[in-house]
Amino acid sequence: MADHTGREAVAAVWRIDSARIVGALARYTGDFALAEDLAQEALAEALVNWPREGVPHNPAGWLLTVGRRRAIDAFRRRSALDERYAALAHGLGEGGVVSGGAPAGPAREGEDVLWDPDQIDDDVLALMFVSCHPVLPREARVALTLRVVGGLTSDEIAKAFLVPTATVQARITRAKKTLGAARVPFEVPPAEERIKRLGSVLNVIYLIFTEGSSASSGDDLIRLDLASEAQRLARVLSRLMPEEPEVHGLLALLELTAARFPARTGPDGEPVLLERQDRRRWDRAAIRRGQAALARAEKAGRGLGAYGLQAAIAECHAVAPSVEATDWERIVLIYEALGRLAPSPVIDLNRAVAVSMARGPAAALPIVDELADAGALPDSHLLPSVRGELLARLGRAGEARAELERAVRLCGNERERTVLERKLAGLG
Repeated sequence: MADHTGREAVAAVWRIDSARIVGALARYTGDFALAEDLAQEALAEALVNWPREGVPHNPAGWLLTVGRRRAIDAFRRRSALDERYAALAHGLGEGGVVSGGAPAGPAREGEDVLWDPDQIDDDVLALMFVSCHPVLPREARVALTLRVVGGLTSDEIAKAFLVPTATVQARITRAKKTLGAARVPFEVPPAEERIKRLGSVLNVIYLIFTEGSSASSGDDLIRLDLASEAQRLARVLSRLMPEEPEVHGLLALLELTAARFPARTGPDGEPVLLERQDRRRWDRAAIRRGQAALARAEKAGRGLGAYGLQAAIAECHAVAPSVEATDWERIVLIYEALGRLAPSPVIDLNRAVAVSMARGPAAALPIVDELADAGALPDSHLLPSVRGELLARLGRAGEARAELERAVRLCGNERERTVLERKLAGLG
């Protein structure tokens, strides 16, 4: 029982405080990669000690203390008895360095030796900007962010994205080496640089949520743990950067989208299409949080960005009593604005769906045909599934069948594939 309780405590503390622990160690060592390694070593030490000796009075402080001692050991191994080592070692007694036990000198078990209340927010914010640095490829940003900011293990990240654990570990290792080679400092970027790099941070959180809300492969349509982690990261960022409207826009989008999760799948996990969802099951508290975040984004007076506009579309769905009563014309207008601000084939495809609902399938089909002629989204099931639906509504069953068959072949998610196969069977 004690072993189980200790391991649960380690997992809980790590999920809550890992970002602040890594951030504090990075601030004190000046080395992001070393700080992440030190935090992982402290975590491993806790997994051995806490089940055996009990959970310390100040768990986060314990981890920080062990991480700091490990840093001193690392500098000793490098023969770096310089000013940095002297600053780190000042006031730290000898003894207990390896085990994490109580030191012989004045530092006591659980003492919060690294915690600076005035630096906590900056540490986490710096951690976000470093892990989402544009010098890293997208997959590495996602993995590193989930690891150092989200506190997920390599196994958890691998499971979420259906890749081998070794692949995730390799991405994280390469990311840390890349950051070191690029001499990326651990700091909150200056205001002008922060705005330039904010898009990368927002994009990583959005990618994590997107994979959680509509899994690209596997047996589950929704991966709640991944989507929830993205929501948590967005909430943290909104507290750290309260003056940035697009941060609130992203949070609004995530909250309003997640509000529909309870009704998006049936008891057996099968997807439930929007027109058949029981809207009484939608999370009204999440809708209110999303509307509040969207209002904060609008209050800034700078106009909504890409995430804010998507949140405005999500709000149209959230407040409508039914599909038929949804303000589809407003959604079309918002998609047109979004297409000008952040043009992409996916935006155009979604606009076509909205046009079909507002003005009929005949008005929407040319938009989809133009995308198909341009070779857009060649490896995605989305375009042929939408085109097949429009053709079916127009009574062109043969063409619709060909499109839906292609969509089935391209679809990587088992649950979505089942829906497409059902539509295909319905054509007769």
